[in-house]
Amino acid sequence: VPYRESKLTCILQDALGGNAKTIMICALSPADINFEETLGTLRYADRAKQIKNKPKVNVDPTEALIQQLKAENERLKAQFG
Repeated sequence: VPYRESKLTCILQDALGGNAKTIMICALSPADINFEETLGTLRYADRAKQIKNKPKVNVDPTEALIQQLKAENERLKAQFG
């Protein structure tokens, strides 16, 4: 994911590209004097909205092995016991 070079993007980088759901609230101004800043904010929010992540559950490999061995143990108990 290409990130824009800005302080906000650097701060949000883990949230935008990691295993997290992120909600962005944009503060806009109706004043003519703030038109460029408002437009820039809307463009940034639109680009952030286009980022698509495929989150996955973080699993400890040791815990996964323990669960797998427990399941195998139960299966063998049922088979031979």
